[in-house]
Parts: sequence; C-alpha cells; structure tokens
Amino acid sequence: MSPQRRTALVSVGAACLLVVIKLVAGVASSSLGLLAEAAHSGTDLAAALLTFFAVSVAVRPADRGHPWGHGKAQNLAALAEAGFLILISLGIASAAILRLAGVVEFDVEPTGWTFAAIALVLVIDASRTVVSLRGARRYRSDALLANALHFGSDFAGTIAVLAGLVAATLGFPAGDSIAALFVSGLVVAAAVRLGSRNVDALMDRTPEEEEHIARGAIAVLEPPVELRRLRLRRSGGEHFADVVIGVAPGAAIGQGHAAADRVEDALQQALPGIDVVVHVEPRGAEGAIRERALAAALTVSHVREIHNLTVLDVNGSTEVTLHVKLPGELSLDRAHDIAEEVEAAICRDVPEVSSVQTHLEPLAETAAGEEVDVDPALIVSAVREETGAAPRELRFVRTDDGLVVFLTLGLGGHESLADAHGAASSIEARVREAVPAIADVVIHTEP
Repeated sequence: MSPQRRTALVSVGAACLLVVIKLVAGVASSSLGLLAEAAHSGTDLAAALLTFFAVSVAVRPADRGHPWGHGKAQNLAALAEAGFLILISLGIASAAILRLAGVVEFDVEPTGWTFAAIALVLVIDASRTVVSLRGARRYRSDALLANALHFGSDFAGTIAVLAGLVAATLGFPAGDSIAALFVSGLVVAAAVRLGSRNVDALMDRTPEEEEHIARGAIAVLEPPVELRRLRLRRSGGEHFADVVIGVAPGAAIGQGHAAADRVEDALQQALPGIDVVVHVEPRGAEGAIRERALAAALTVSHVREIHNLTVLDVNGSTEVTLHVKLPGELSLDRAHDIAEEVEAAICRDVPEVSSVQTHLEPLAETAAGEEVDVDPALIVSAVREETGAAPRELRFVRTDDGLVVFLTLGLGGHESLADAHGAASSIEARVREAVPAIADVVIHTEP
C-alpha cells in the first residue's frame, strides 16, 4: 500500500471514531453543538473515504486513455467533499437558528464524561490534522490537503462547542446554539475556499506563483532563449508545462534540441517533478534576413545544400544571391523548376527581399579518391613563407575532379577567426600558384 493510501486510511479510521464519540456525547447531553460536530465528522468520514478512493486512483501511472495520469481524481474528490460540508453545515445552522428562535427547545445537560469526550476529540483532531498536512506537503496531494483543512476546522469547531457547553453549564443555554452557528460558518468558509481551489485545478487555471517561478528560470538562461509561450497547469499536485521557444532559422536540429533541453532542465530545477514539453520554432520577421532566407530555401524539396548566401543592398532594394546544390542526375529543366521554387519560397517568407538570384551546382553524393605521393617541397615552402612554420599535416588525395591537398596549420590561439581565415585564404592562393594542377585545397586551422 502506498504512503498516500495509508495516510488516507488513517483518516477514515479517525473519522469513524469521532462520529461515534460525538454522536453518543451529543445525544446524552442534548448538545446541538456536539450533534453538529458529529454530523460534521460524518461528512468527514465520507470525505476521508473519497480521499482514500481518489488517492488510490491518482497514484496509478499514465495509460493510453489517461496520458497525463489520474491526478485530477484528487481534485474531483476534494470538490465533492466541499459540497458535502456546505450542505451539512447549512442544515446545522438551520437547527441552531430554530433553537435560538424558540421554535425548537432542548435542554443541554453536559456531564463530566461529556467534557472528557471533547478532550479526546481535540487530541484526535490535532493528531490527524498534523498527519494529513505532512502527507499533503510531502506528496503534493490536494485530496490530503483537503483532509487536513477539514480536520483543522474540526479542531476549531470542537473548541467552539466546548465554549458553548461551558456557557450552558454556567446558565446560558443559548451558548450551545451559538457555538453550532459558529461551527457552521467556519465549515462553510473552509469549504468555499476548498471548492474554489479545486475548481481552478479542474479548469486548468494557471497557478500564478509557479508561473512566475518558471518564467524567471527561463529568463536567466545563458545563452538566452526566446520564450514565445508558456502554459502551466496543475493536476493532482503535479505541474505540467507547455513551452514554445524561438531559435535562429538557420540553427541545426541539434542546436534547437539543446536549447529545449536547457529549458527543460531549468524548469525541473525550479519546480521539481514538473512534466515539460518544449516546442521549437524558427524566429519570424524579427530574425536576420540571411537566416530567414536560408530557412526558406531549405524547405524546398531536392535542395541538398545552400552556400554562399549573400544579402545585398542594391539602390535601396534588398537582393539575395545563393548557390544551390541539387542531385547531379536531375535534368536542367527540373533543376530550373526547383531554383524557381527556391526563389519563390524566399520571396514569400522574406517579404523584404525584392529579387533572388540562384546559382545551380550538382551535388556529388560521394567521390572516389586515393592517396598519392606528391613532392611536398613546393607547398611546405609556401606555407613556411606565409606562417614561418611547416604545416602540421600535409596529404594529397587524387579524386575524380583532380588532385586535392589537405593541410593542417597551427596558428596563434589568440588570433580572431577572421584573421585565421584570412591567413588560410592567403596560403591557399600560394599553394595554387605553386602547384597549378591542384583541383582543390582544404585547409584546417587550429591553435
């Protein structure tokens, strides 16, 4: 048996005992206050049984028919408890008013063992309030919290009944009826608060405090994440979050997934146990034109690669040029149609762009190559003259397109990426000049 169910079962036993004690003492002493408390405990017994049932259902794991779990069974049970409390309290209040008005007369005759019974009730009420409150906090259970509130109101109500019986003993019989009215008002107020809380949960009202915590956790992430939407709800003490974030249109899938993971981790730390779903979207009009144009081009079927995408300002108009790689086996007619689709997609998704020029290239899925021996002296000499040191690695590979040189250069780690790229470009030009037969030069720079 789960700890939540054990806590609920203890409440059932305590409620049964209290009903018997209050009912017997109330009948024996003709105390309307004690009878009201007996009825109150009777509703608590029903409430405890509902809680036991609700917790038993709520702890079940999610299934196909209930993918978010069964937690709202606790909210339904707590709402039913609130209804029971209001109905019985109204009945008790009516009886107290009739007695105060003289329509119904009762002689209140408390005895010593009546007060002893009340003392026992106070001990039981206090202990079960503490047990249920601890269980509610530990397991974040709305149903157990409802029990704790009921038991706490029982304790306060019993104190009022005790005061009324003392007043009746001292010659003021109306004190018992006044105590009954006080208990009724106390219970109705607690039931209304309880009902309101659980209606909010059933209607998926956003918990404001938790939402503030969640937004704060996302706001402090580094690097920053653009939060577009956050929807938060509670169910059976658990939190569920639906988050939408924006990333750069040109970001790789891995980058978007990494951003989503950071958001999920941040919310898990801020609200332990929360169930988070993060949806990643490309940024809209506020993103860079280049990124949006790239994202639009990549939505076209058959487009394998985009490079050399440039945004130009021509006489106040924005133009885009780009190289598009397509499968080499496509006919020119089909390739041209795809290029027009790319141009149309960019103009549609980036209204600021007035003109798009595409350069088509075939994409070789694989290229045959074999490593060959070539005299490296000329290339090593060119690299030394440019950098003052020999290359860290030098290889020659013969491919279908010709001879390719692979160079690894060591540069100062403090240099900017722009400076490193400039040095690599200069060396590439020197290598091509030294060995005109080379088809391509691939240079890797490292600190």
